[in-house]
Amino acid sequence: MKKNKISKEWINRQHRDIYFKKSKQEGFRSRAVYKLQEINDKHKILKNGLSVIDLGAAPGGWSQFVIQKYKKCKLLSIDLKEMEAIGNSYQIIGDFNEKSSKEKIITYFNEKVDLVMSDMAVNTTGNKNLDSVVTGELCLEALRFAKDQLKPNGSFVSKIFMGSTFNEIIGEAKLTFKETNIYKPPSSRKESKESFIICKNLR
Repeated sequence: MKKNKISKEWINRQHRDIYFKKSKQEGFRSRAVYKLQEINDKHKILKNGLSVIDLGAAPGGWSQFVIQKYKKCKLLSIDLKEMEAIGNSYQIIGDFNEKSSKEKIITYFNEKVDLVMSDMAVNTTGNKNLDSVVTGELCLEALRFAKDQLKPNGSFVSKIFMGSTFNEIIGEAKLTFKETNIYKPPSSRKESKESFIICKNLR
């Protein structure tokens, strides 16, 4: 009964959400596209012709935004879940940290990339501290992956939660990149602990 009540509340909140409605009207797969748009408006991480890796891409909102809004971008999206094709992007079903996935990524680009982006978060358990820690670990894994895959002037963007791993992530990011910023897009829900870390230029 409690689960049904929570599900109903979530559905009602989604229908009241202006960004959710806007994404449906504009044909995007999720409201998350507006977070990426706002991040880009402020930090200028996207432009035509970039090579981009989208980690934990499903349902594909961020990949869809890049492909539709920017010309001649070479984009690879990877997720444990299968999703519908997005333009001429390349998709891998798997874990980005597995050797086989990394080999596919390296083969596809055959060079370092311009941008690694991640909107990954764990499925919530109801324990906010635990969710924050596990999502923080995902962010650290994505950061280390980006360090290996990016060009010297490349950029990294990832969801980050306020919590016990926050300072560790910031510290490692500052050791890895010359420029590190934290930003909470206006389209992030006010009650959410999420922000985004935006890193530029490898050290």
